[in-house]
Amino acid sequence: MEQVVDKALRGMALLKVRDIRHWTDRTFSFHCERPASFRFRSGEFAMIGLLAEGKPLLRAYSICSPAWEEELEFYSIKVQDGPLTSRLQHIREGDEIVMRPKPVGTLVHDALVPGKRLFLFSTGTGIAPFASITRDPETYDKFDQVVLTHTCRQVGELAFGYDLTRRIREHEFLPEVVGDKLVHIATTTREESPAMGRITDWIRDGRLAAATGAPLDPATDRVMICGSMAMLQEHKAICEELGFVEGSNSEPGQFVIEKAFVD
Repeated sequence: MEQVVDKALRGMALLKVRDIRHWTDRTFSFHCERPASFRFRSGEFAMIGLLAEGKPLLRAYSICSPAWEEELEFYSIKVQDGPLTSRLQHIREGDEIVMRPKPVGTLVHDALVPGKRLFLFSTGTGIAPFASITRDPETYDKFDQVVLTHTCRQVGELAFGYDLTRRIREHEFLPEVVGDKLVHIATTTREESPAMGRITDWIRDGRLAAATGAPLDPATDRVMICGSMAMLQEHKAICEELGFVEGSNSEPGQFVIEKAFVD
């Protein structure tokens, strides 16, 4: 059996879990050790998971940590009958997860042409890659304003984003780098909150322009989008209607979307 497991883990890294935080009954995050040889660009994702019956069960997870961080952080939903998350949500400190050490993804600076403002549109756990992007000094070197939007159904589900901005404010060196460039807009779609509605509606009715100083403009703005498939399609359609051109690692553009999903 050990030989079978060793073969299954060939090319994989085993990472020890250091702490877990359950944000709601539907979401949790955890930190784990980072292999010294593991390199990634802020905004990329990795295939991580657990051993199930001697075989790695992997799913794509955006890395929440910025590229300079010594630990790796991941943010996940809980799906009770999900092949992976039904097990992963029960991990404890000291447990090990499996990772394929080949990060990839399109939510990176290299996939965008230069601009003045960066909009990060997210729903639910789609905020994960932007936890990396918003803590990367390169982001603020490249853009004069960074707008992070996070939309969830319930107020409690916005907690990860609020904690993220708190960590940025209280960090040793990030406040000097970020200054007043970061704008955080958190909205809900079901539970009553100070800011209601989908950001797509905010774009259409002018609320986003009012909150950020100007409407979306492909001449000056760049966009990253991460969320459900329906959310991606709606935001992509709006961007294209406004004249934005989709980018990739090989051909940078004015907006990019992430197509990797967790179960």
